[in-house]
Amino acid sequence: MTLAVCTTTESREEAQKIARACVEARLAACVHIDEIASIYVWQGDVQEGREFRLTMKTTTEAYPALEARIRQLHSYDLPAIYAFEVVRGSEDYLDWVRGEVDPKK
Repeated sequence: MTLAVCTTTESREEAQKIARACVEARLAACVHIDEIASIYVWQGDVQEGREFRLTMKTTTEAYPALEARIRQLHSYDLPAIYAFEVVRGSEDYLDWVRGEVDPKK
């Protein structure tokens, strides 16, 4: 099954580092990076700031290794890492994602 895995970072540079490492390791076929505004509670206080959201296209088989790689490279104490099942999509694109992702390499 194909997944879209998301995480956020504090800087574009960190987002690019994580994205490149995951694609080079064939844990993600591609990664989109978007600048977003975030409002959240951290250590009892409401925080507001700019973050960079990574959306990584991968497979359920690669997810454990992808999550481990994100955690290894991430600067946050508690990085948000969550996945959505891709329930529909262009079969050609989804086949490409599955063909590019290989957690054994």
